[in-house]
Amino acid sequence: MFKNYFKIAWRSLKKQPFFTFLNTFGLAIGMAGALLISLYIYDEFSYDKMFTDADRIHRLNVDIKFGGKEQKAAALTAPMAEAVQSDIPMVELTTRFRTQGSILIKKSGTKRNVKEEQSTYVDDTFFEMFGLELIEGDTKTALKNPNTLLLTKTAAEKHFGISNALGQSMVLDNDEVYTVTGILKDFPRNSFLRDHSVFKAMKGYEDAWVPNWGNSNFQTYVKLIPEANIEDFQEPLQAIVESHVIPGVQEFFPGITLEQFIASGNYMNFSTIPLTDLHLSSNRIAEISPNNNLQNVYILSFIALFLIVLASVNFMNLSTANSLKRAKEVGIRKTLGSNKAGLIGQFLTESGLVAFLSLVLAVIIAAIALPFFNNLSGKDLSMPYANPFFWLILFVSTILLGLFSGSYPAFFMSNFIPVKVLKGSGGGSVGGGKIRNSLVVFQFAISVFLIVSTLVVYQQLKFIQNKDLGFSKDQVLIVNDVYGAGEQAQSFKQQVQQLGSVQSTTLSSFYPTPSVRSNNSFFEEGTKDQEKAIQMQTWGVDHDYVSTMGLKIISGRDFDRQFITDSTAMIINETALAIIGKSADDVLGMRLSSNLGVGNPEMKTIIGVVKNFHFSSLKDDIGALSLSIGNFAGSMAVKLNAGDFNNSIAQIEGVWNKVAPGQPFDYYFMDESFN
Repeated sequence: MFKNYFKIAWRSLKKQPFFTFLNTFGLAIGMAGALLISLYIYDEFSYDKMFTDADRIHRLNVDIKFGGKEQKAAALTAPMAEAVQSDIPMVELTTRFRTQGSILIKKSGTKRNVKEEQSTYVDDTFFEMFGLELIEGDTKTALKNPNTLLLTKTAAEKHFGISNALGQSMVLDNDEVYTVTGILKDFPRNSFLRDHSVFKAMKGYEDAWVPNWGNSNFQTYVKLIPEANIEDFQEPLQAIVESHVIPGVQEFFPGITLEQFIASGNYMNFSTIPLTDLHLSSNRIAEISPNNNLQNVYILSFIALFLIVLASVNFMNLSTANSLKRAKEVGIRKTLGSNKAGLIGQFLTESGLVAFLSLVLAVIIAAIALPFFNNLSGKDLSMPYANPFFWLILFVSTILLGLFSGSYPAFFMSNFIPVKVLKGSGGGSVGGGKIRNSLVVFQFAISVFLIVSTLVVYQQLKFIQNKDLGFSKDQVLIVNDVYGAGEQAQSFKQQVQQLGSVQSTTLSSFYPTPSVRSNNSFFEEGTKDQEKAIQMQTWGVDHDYVSTMGLKIISGRDFDRQFITDSTAMIINETALAIIGKSADDVLGMRLSSNLGVGNPEMKTIIGVVKNFHFSSLKDDIGALSLSIGNFAGSMAVKLNAGDFNNSIAQIEGVWNKVAPGQPFDYYFMDESFN
């Protein structure tokens, strides 16, 4: 019977090649889109599951409110790991990361630096925590000594080629000399360490931080014993606030108790998140790598389902629209004794055959489109042809899709009344018109929805592009890693400033582009009252920063080289002004101390107030900010005149090659960070 169904179905499809092509191609497009999205979703849920004992590894988080500022952070203080290890028996192991960002690195004895985008300090428990092995080197000793580092295989080949990198010396940021003690396999793209290529020993670096409970810069991971319950971990974890954190904070605020800390409206709540949940469920301050959002994955899942449903409805409409051409066939079959079940089986076989033809075409389309999809999504996905589970899922899904898509046309045509059909007065299918009209209305509604959604997205993009951010982002070129020029950085700035295509330049490590930065605490001169702590970011800038960035001073003045005292001056924004609680004029001359009172506090005098400007996501409130003259500059911003930007860049690169020969010239336009 099924063989006969298949033969008739194949003949029927061959008789109507154009109709068959439309139905097959329509289903294939929907299936290909859903297949690509499914590959993306599968990849998103696979993050960090490759690590040994991944189900027992958790990262510690902290939610803190202090000085009126609330933060949800992924980084904790340096001594937290030791406290957790010693105080909580269910903790088997801890390890810490201290991310550093990009660095310039070169082999000892050479002049040319190579940029590595991500580096981090790690504890020597790094290997045991994540079950890592070294291609070269010994995991027991590789991170035991200061000034030692690990390279990934790709990084090692970049710097040393096919020669042995183990034991070689490298100079980092033209300053510190490190010895390569291990080579790691490259981390897969679905790992939280995917972008990291240089891992430096925490030993030595941690010494300045271990006693300090006031600076949160270390991501802390714990591995629980196999029989541990994560729910039982929360209470002893929170108890560390009273047993360790408050005594540590008393160094800055003598006499403060936990009760006083809480009574002042402050809090510090520790929590955990499983390693395998980081990528989709954590978007905190100081994440080690950019994460996605679970909501985005749900939206994509809906889109994939939507594509399948839309393709199926299109199949139903085309099939029912074509039904009158087959009405006489149905009438004759019924007259000759075919029953309704047999006709339904025949039509479902046809839809199933179309579905499988669509599957073949969908896989081909998806394979062709995959490189473009990867470029769009920033992934490196591939079709898992060798995975039998992949084909099983496709096979089952195609059967279900064929049944769903063919169900209404099959029941619709099997209900044709033979007498009416043979008289040529239509099919006479009971209730068919209402359902068919409903499907047409559904398609129309979807079309309207897509048009409206497109208009909404367009308006949102238009709003973002035209939003007044409070600073000038257009025609601003950022030259990265100018510290690679060493003492010639100022000479580079001065020579670039003299170019005819340049309006102004400024050296700094801080620009109003989205990035991870921490807050510092400031106090009015003569007080250490933690209730009056002012939490704000502090950016080190030079005298030309405000003018180059196009910031607007609403009170006071800009930095001026004629004032020697400006080395201890600061300019604040309106948010910081509101926290201080004074008017823009009254705040001028106010002196603030930083450093939380440790040793001799650094005093800063407020000389100006700038209008608020955005330096993080537009969905976030503008935070408190202060600008001070700084000595270290990671990059240089160049405000260009309108004209030939390519020629301007070539001129700037020419100056760079003179003052920093052999150093990489890396740049981007500031407005690209907001597109």
